[in-house]
Amino acid sequence: MSASATPAMRQYLDAKQQHRDAILLFRMGDFYEMFYEDALVAARALELTLTSRSKDANGGGIPMCGVPFHAVDGYIARLVKKGFRVAICDQVEDPRKAKGIVKREVVRVVSPGTLTDTNYLDAREPAFLMSIVTTDVARKLQPSERARGPQPTVGVALLDLSTGEFSATEYSGEDGLQALADELTLLKPREIVAPKSDTGSTDAVLPSIAANGLPVTPLEPWMFELESARRTLLDQLRAGGLEGFGLDRHPAAVAAAGGLVHYLRESQKVDLAHVRSITYRQRADALLIDPTTVKHLEIVEGSEGGRDGSLLDQLDRTVTSIGSRMLRSWLLRPLVSLEPIRDRLDAVEELAFRTTERGKFRETIKTVQDLERLVARAALGTAGPRDLVGLKQSLMVVPRVRTVLAELQAPLVRSLVAQLDELVDVRDRIDATLIDDPPALTREGGFARDGVDRELDELRTISRSGKQIIAEMEARERARTGIHSLKVRYNRVFGYYIEVSKSNLHAVPLDYHRKQTIAGGERFITPALKEYEEKVLGADERILERELEIFEILRAAVAEEAPRIQATARALATLDVLSTLAEDAAVNNYIKPQVHDGDDLIAVDARHPVVERRTSITGDAFVPNDISLNGSSCQLVILTGPNMGGKSTYLRQTALLCVMAQAGSFVPAREAKLPI
Repeated sequence: MSASATPAMRQYLDAKQQHRDAILLFRMGDFYEMFYEDALVAARALELTLTSRSKDANGGGIPMCGVPFHAVDGYIARLVKKGFRVAICDQVEDPRKAKGIVKREVVRVVSPGTLTDTNYLDAREPAFLMSIVTTDVARKLQPSERARGPQPTVGVALLDLSTGEFSATEYSGEDGLQALADELTLLKPREIVAPKSDTGSTDAVLPSIAANGLPVTPLEPWMFELESARRTLLDQLRAGGLEGFGLDRHPAAVAAAGGLVHYLRESQKVDLAHVRSITYRQRADALLIDPTTVKHLEIVEGSEGGRDGSLLDQLDRTVTSIGSRMLRSWLLRPLVSLEPIRDRLDAVEELAFRTTERGKFRETIKTVQDLERLVARAALGTAGPRDLVGLKQSLMVVPRVRTVLAELQAPLVRSLVAQLDELVDVRDRIDATLIDDPPALTREGGFARDGVDRELDELRTISRSGKQIIAEMEARERARTGIHSLKVRYNRVFGYYIEVSKSNLHAVPLDYHRKQTIAGGERFITPALKEYEEKVLGADERILERELEIFEILRAAVAEEAPRIQATARALATLDVLSTLAEDAAVNNYIKPQVHDGDDLIAVDARHPVVERRTSITGDAFVPNDISLNGSSCQLVILTGPNMGGKSTYLRQTALLCVMAQAGSFVPAREAKLPI
């Protein structure tokens, strides 16, 4: 560090030393500034003007660029989407009250896997962060021990920071590693974290299949050591043991999950109150569809690469974003247990026939915002007043939903309705604290209700009456001086002042003290005006401070209720998906399949759901087909015909019937008997 560096630059260099792998945004007044190599990189990536600040030890200018603090979120998102990590070094004390240099700290590190700004995430898709660790790292085995032992187990943890969805699993053997490769291709995590080796790379502990072109962040191996990871995980989950989460016999999964939590706590500098549960994913829980099959069946992406032309696009009539994400996961991981499949189909059947209730339910949930991501923002400390009001408004539909669906008898629907928590305490607290239409950002102020806090009410009374007195002063001064164009105005630089035009300067009283000369006249101050200014502005500053204090208490209280809010969000999302599948069945003339555990696959007048829609748009009729397969008398069908004759469509529609049925959807056919 240069001995001639200014105190602020020494602060910057200290923070940069701790975050060498990130672009450091350093708060300086109303700007976030970048220096040295960071400035050169950011200026190119963001198309910013590059300037220089002071001099370095050699007398050269220090490269610098900056962005306004009120627009920083957009610039952060642009950097992260280009693959950069961004460390935000903010002022953590009021500059007006600081003695000496303002204290600054890195308050958050944003990376591809930790970007949670809803303006830059696809509301219909998850944003997963994945950690990968092998058992030899978790147990601190030496290289010689690794060589002698069996092939290590790979532990994997998956967390969507924007929603709190958290799961872990383990893979072993060649089949397991291939399954991991398939998961990476399907789930497309935004970032992978893994322990680095002695050389600083992740090659020794990260299977070569895992990189897959995704950003990989190397971490210190001790974060993934089993005992350390276990303690971190127990503390995060507020649990005494991992048995209830199904993790007690899966050390590699525990190591991956604990290491991931440690990484997020360090980078986000918060408690992660929305991450209070974890599930262990068994490979046998769902039908595993390899990425090649998913691509050729066009389950979530069409032939052009987007949603258009996919099965998901055909079926997705969900009303909410939480429902849309859930439908996507159902199609990628269809069920393999008969009873849950039948429960979904029974629920879809009842909703399909109960047209009135289905319509009322779908109309009711139109006001539901992304509950999962709203509560996550509250837990991460990034939610604004408008976010919490949106949360309240979303929860207000729950009583109506319970009423609309009260008469339905399908077991799954009844179970989901019972899980809906009206969260009256949370709704009432938000309603009592925040106005109905608050600003998006806390810095704008004016979002707390009158009557919520005695001190705030007193300060507002002073502010409002002070401004009224200033208005009265303007009228009084006009009468006293005879200057009818006299104005009492305010700006941030000079405060309150009296403005008099040039043509009226001869009438200015002796107690007016000149403050500034402008093109059209002069600006003055009087002792009385100065006194009122101090009273009013002091109150305004404290009003904003107190509003911020009230809001932070409210936001923390909402975050503490994250598990309840998340449970209600999941129930609403599931009901949204079930009603969507019922809507699809009614609109597209789908039928309820008979799903069984035998080997008979019989479909009469089956249709390809996507191709059928395409042909209907062009006015052509889709020609349905029959299919009959079993394990004894008809194990094989030989298809012949000319090019473009429909052979591929026939194959794909047969597979899609099974995917749809096991996801819980009705299918496009006249009759269908489908095996698991």
